[in-house]
Amino acid sequence: MAFIINKSMLKVRVVPKSDELKTKIRTRLLQSFLFSSLDEKDLDIVINAMEVKTFEPSSTVIKQGDDGAELFLVGEGTLDCFKVMKKGEEATKLKEYEPGDAFGELALLYNAPRAATITAKTEAVLYSLDRDTFNLIVKDSAAKKREKYEKCLKTVKILDSVSVYERSQIADAIREEKFNAGDHIINQGDIGDIFYMISEGKATAYKRFEEGGKEEEVMKYSPGDYFGELALLKNEPRAASVVAKTDLVVMKLDRNSFRRMIGPLEEILKRNMENYKMILDS
Repeated sequence: MAFIINKSMLKVRVVPKSDELKTKIRTRLLQSFLFSSLDEKDLDIVINAMEVKTFEPSSTVIKQGDDGAELFLVGEGTLDCFKVMKKGEEATKLKEYEPGDAFGELALLYNAPRAATITAKTEAVLYSLDRDTFNLIVKDSAAKKREKYEKCLKTVKILDSVSVYERSQIADAIREEKFNAGDHIINQGDIGDIFYMISEGKATAYKRFEEGGKEEEVMKYSPGDYFGELALLKNEPRAASVVAKTDLVVMKLDRNSFRRMIGPLEEILKRNMENYKMILDS
């Protein structure tokens, strides 16, 4: 049963829960894009406000077009995301949500209807956060971070064809990393588990065509370019090394996020991959 406390003259929801459950929720919150920038005080407020909800396989959590009053953080299980792109068409599966992922925030951020339908693929344990707590604690930082990443993603050429919704979902999954000039971002021969998109700075790819041979420059990268997809698409070692030529800021997707988020782009990436491999193999 939920009750309300007054904190700094603002009403904050508190749903009683065990310390063990609070620890579980905290672990998931720290995995999520939306909550990654919150300080400890705000994290505690969010944890206290969250409510546990369980869903059976095939049950609907949110439905496209409905009003939304809460967001969900996945504690356990897997869920599918479907979206009807055009009226009268079958829904398209866009991605899967796994533990640590959050969804449903678009309706809260923009006071808009649900943008997609989410169904439980397996039995799922979700932590829901009400609109008031979201608006009070999370909304501003989440909106600023989303706006920043979406602006950067608009410069990435490969994302020209994705919808606004798909771009927003990619923005949720990416993480930012900074490198100094001269830093190695990836090394030829290493196992690859990260896909990179450049938001600031320049980098160069080098390839050693024979063992013991000299590295040769094969590609240059600037803002809007991407690299690292070959290892993820083909599950092969890195085909070249990439070095920061200037101070560099990249947006990155790990292997699991790449697989779940990049689905609509896979064919485009594969076509571009063939051109890229021609350069690397020449």
